Amino acid sequence: MGVRGELFSTRVMLPNRTYFFNVKENRMGDLYLNIVESKNKETGGFDRQSVILFADDLQEFLKGFDESLRVMEKAVRDKRRKGQGEKSESAETPAKQKTHSPKAAKRVVVKKKKGTGDRG
Repeated sequence: MGVRGELFSTRVMLPNRTYFFNVKENRMGDLYLNIVESKNKETGGFDRQSVILFADDLQEFLKGFDESLRVMEKAVRDKRRKGQGEKSESAETPAKQKTHSPKAAKRVVVKKKKGTGDRG
């Protein structure tokens, strides 16, 4: 067991904040995940927020997290589609507008003819 029951720790550094993911074990032997967000204060020092998730609760937490993630991903996709629609309408004249979809894309297959290789 590591310092203060720490079994594992990793850090994710972003431009304006850092996240720490620490797997720990308490004195009773219970495992938990401690997620810490740290960001610089304008007045100096750091502002830290912490969330503790016990191993027994992780599955339910992950269900809620996964559901939230799906909603966010859908919102981002919808926002991109909306943004692309507005850009294409304003950037092209109606006669030049085309709909592009993965299904409508043509597939190019290159086949090599037999007997046309180099015979040095």
